[in-house]
Amino acid sequence: MLSAVVKQVTLDEPGQREVTRLCVQAALTLLQHGAESALVESVARRLGVALGVESVEVAIMANAVTVTTLSGGQCVTTVRRNEDRGINMHVVTEVQRTMLDLEDGRLDRAGVAERLGAIRHFRHPRWLVALGIGLSCACFAALQKGDLRTCAVVFVASMLAMVVRQLFAPLHFNPLVTFFAAAFVATSVAAAAVLLELGATAKIAMASSVLLLVPGFPLINGVSDMVKGYINTGISRLVFALMLATATCGGILLGMAVWNTWGWS
Repeated sequence: MLSAVVKQVTLDEPGQREVTRLCVQAALTLLQHGAESALVESVARRLGVALGVESVEVAIMANAVTVTTLSGGQCVTTVRRNEDRGINMHVVTEVQRTMLDLEDGRLDRAGVAERLGAIRHFRHPRWLVALGIGLSCACFAALQKGDLRTCAVVFVASMLAMVVRQLFAPLHFNPLVTFFAAAFVATSVAAAAVLLELGATAKIAMASSVLLLVPGFPLINGVSDMVKGYINTGISRLVFALMLATATCGGILLGMAVWNTWGWS
């Protein structure tokens, strides 16, 4: 399908520059919202070819993306700084749909620019996210054979930890600080249950209440990038995930030390 939409014409310089800007905008949007490097490169290349350039080269780094387009022997290169804006698959999906609509002929260059500029974050209500996190962690506690009181403690602890994350996010705190604080809150609530002997399996709550802080997405993307040959971005994502895990462990240890409740079993 891709070969059918390639335009066999040479773009003028302003047109090529505009195409380059659209390609780097799409690549940067994907990278900022959690897409793996292979997807970022694929979408940028297909978008550029469908818009009329001969080829698109993409260089992805941890904090920047570089795009070069070739048309009629003329190269145009642009670089954009990458700032993490949180994982948001709605944004990633909308960028992919824009590229697919362009290839199918439902969009032109102006339509692509308008569609990319109109993409906005979609977020579920905060209370719903916190409720879902609480229920999921409580279900994990139940799988670990925790009793009803333990599951209730996990529900409250993990929900409060998520509320802390939600409160810190608009203030633009470093994610390490956010994870540390959330882990401390969750551990403190679970430790209180241990001290008050709320349930025969109260210590299970200490492990289950911090599951929301496992950096699964960065770990998966990091491994995926390295397997597919994007070593630099893969290493940076794995290191970031390790730092988040370390911050979480620090919050857990502080909570255990403050309440003197060591051990998860």
